[in-house]
Formats: sequence, C-alpha cells, structure tokens
Amino acid sequence: MRLTRAFVAVWPLASLVALAVGLPTPSTAAVARPYVLVLGIAQDGGVPQAGCRKRCCTSGRHEEVSSLALVDPATRRWWLFDATPDFASQLARVAAEAPACSLSGIFLTHGHIGHYTGLMYLGREAMDAHAVPVWAMPRMREFLTGSGPWSQLVRLHNIELQPLAADSLVNVTDSLNVTPFLVPHRGEYSETVGFRIASNRGAVVFVPDIDKWERWDRQVEALVAHVNAAYVDGTFFDGAELPDRDMSEIPHPFIVESLARFAALTAAERTRIRFIHLNHTNRAGIAGTAERKRVEAAGCHVAHAGERSPI
Repeated sequence: MRLTRAFVAVWPLASLVALAVGLPTPSTAAVARPYVLVLGIAQDGGVPQAGCRKRCCTSGRHEEVSSLALVDPATRRWWLFDATPDFASQLARVAAEAPACSLSGIFLTHGHIGHYTGLMYLGREAMDAHAVPVWAMPRMREFLTGSGPWSQLVRLHNIELQPLAADSLVNVTDSLNVTPFLVPHRGEYSETVGFRIASNRGAVVFVPDIDKWERWDRQVEALVAHVNAAYVDGTFFDGAELPDRDMSEIPHPFIVESLARFAALTAAERTRIRFIHLNHTNRAGIAGTAERKRVEAAGCHVAHAGERSPI
C-alpha cells in the first residue's frame, strides 16, 4: 500500500550499508523479539498545552500525546495504538528506530481528541494512504463513518475500518495478538477500551484513559500483576491539581490513589507499572520533583517517550 513504500525502501539500503562495513545484514543478524515502543506520554493536549501560560507550559518542556507502537522485527511490521495529534512526528520516531518496518494498522481506544484525530494525516491532504486497517469498537466505527471529515477517509479508502469486540482476540501475526477490554470513561462519541498486547512470551497492557478504578467491574491489580509492563492512566497526580476545575467532571484515578491500590502488589509487580497520559499540570511528569520521587519510592515509574518493553 502507498503508506508503506517509504518504510520498505529503507530495508535494501540498510542491507547494503551493513555489507559495506562488514556487519551482519538484517536478514542474517539475529532478529530481535517484538517490543512496545512509547511514542508519547501526555494527556490529549500535549505539553505545552494550547493557551497555558503557567510554568508547566513555558519552561521549554515538550511531551507528545500518549501513544504506543507494537514493533515486530521478525515480520518487519508495526502497529500504532491511538492516532494522536502528534501523528506525524510519532511516525517519524518509529521510522528512525525501526526503519525496516512498515505501518500495518492502527488500534483506537476511543473518541477523544488525543486518541483518534491523527487519522487526518492519512487523508489526501497529507499522506493519501491506501487501505490502512483501523481497528475500532462499534460506536467508534459509527462515529468515523458518520462524521466528517473522518467519513471521507473511509469513503476514499484511505482507511479500512476493522471490527473490535470486547475481550475478543485479534491476531496480527502468527505469534502476536491484541485484545480490547471495556473500561468506564466519558462516552460522548464512543466506547472506551484498553488493550492487552501479547506474544507467546509475554504481554503489555495499555489503559491511557479510565474513570476511577472502583467504577470498573475488574480489579486493576489483577490486570497488572502478570505482564511485562502496564501503561496505565496517570492523568492527574492528586485532587488539588486543578483548583479552578470541578474534578468530578473529568474523573481519572489520581496517581496517589493508584499508588495506594498498588501497594498490595509485590515489588516485582509494582516495578512494571508505568504511568502515562499525564496532564500538562502533573508534576510527576518532571524528573526530580517531589511527585516523581513519590512514584519512584512506591516502586512504580512514569513512562517516557522512547522506552521499550519487550513482549
């Protein structure tokens, strides 16, 4: 498909360069295991956020919107989890880190701006992609097919919508699969799901947006206990973060609440937890702050762009 040609063209060049300097070529070198690559960690508005003149957004710090890539060196393919407003630079990051791999599809969690609006770059005004698979839940598919300009992507076959069903496995290769699971979250336009991304050697979970853990019909402790990494909602550190907003209108598990719940896990289980989807006001996103130190003292982590988790 048109989208992948630039990615695929790099592969022969990489082989020639390797031969010239006496290194193993990609075809003869040991192939790395699949991994998840973090492309961004910020809440939908990114950092800096539009219109914010506070120190959190004027210090020069930059964070792209939360997204993951599943990269499979063996098949030279990769899949995107959430198409963010930072779509272009996030594709460039994967192209730089895995130049032999081509984009093979996109999985969407839900219909809030940080999670699907990057699809616009697949249209004829930009990449003019052809038939990129986009997996989405039923209401999300209805939203995309019934609302412009997204419906144009479907009509012009820039994207091909693929069905998702809660707790139903999607095989993307013979050894890699993705399973969506429903989570409670504001549903103005769509359902909201998290994803379990798995191989025969391990798994990663991705839950960037959810209302309070206690509103879920599952136990988050069980979800994160047996995975290689758990990228979970860390939007706000605590309830004092937005004094001019009614926090009940934007419910998320505060990081301090999550740390209290995760305290019952073993140290090995806690170290797999990576908070992601941090609001621009969340000081846990800044190394060395008291908030970050509290996360680290609890044995957990804040995700960072560029980190890899093998599966």
